Amino acid sequence: MVGNGDRYEDLIRAGAHRLTGLQRRLFQAEVCLSLCEGSPRQAERRFGWGRETIAKGLHEYHSGLHCLENFAARGRRRSEDQDPQLAQDIRAIVEPRTDADPELKSARRYTNLSAAEVRAALRARGYRDADLPKERTMRDILNRMGDRLKRIEKGQPIKKTTETDAIFANLAAVRAAVRGDPGTLEISIDTQATVAVGDYVRGGKNPDRWPGESRTRMGP
Repeated sequence: MVGNGDRYEDLIRAGAHRLTGLQRRLFQAEVCLSLCEGSPRQAERRFGWGRETIAKGLHEYHSGLHCLENFAARGRRRSEDQDPQLAQDIRAIVEPRTDADPELKSARRYTNLSAAEVRAALRARGYRDADLPKERTMRDILNRMGDRLKRIEKGQPIKKTTETDAIFANLAAVRAAVRGDPGTLEISIDTQATVAVGDYVRGGKNPDRWPGESRTRMGP
């Protein structure tokens, strides 16, 4: 069975764990002064805290001066920050194969080079495979640098052929030649849309037909 003293110490450890930075150091300093006779080493043995951190907290508690936090400097530096030359070489490889946002709605750029292709290009420039970031890391680097993979779109058919102008010029000449001729009927046809007729109307099921009616019935 856990005694009250041990339970209270667990609560103190949990309370310190929920705090960060200055607030945690000040809390540890107050606990050290109240329960450990102001000894950082004793507080370290009792609660498992670092005595250097407790000493810093005691100094801040007594002096009223607080150390500035620099959380951004913690952790491992990014690969492109550790090696600026690597970032320059990646940019030199990707830049010729990069396009801007076609709608100009963002500053993001698109490239058709994958992370694996960028790594292969860097190896061709003399980098050793062991010195290069892995493929997943390389993908993150490209995203941070503003380049996102975009597959090349398939070729689209040309809407206007080379014969288009000649076709319309010939049509205009024919219309001018027969204009006013009562024996000539001009019909305009839209060839961009298809209309099902006859047996193909509504999948071959036309509810307007009467039983026995011819499928080729024309007129009213």
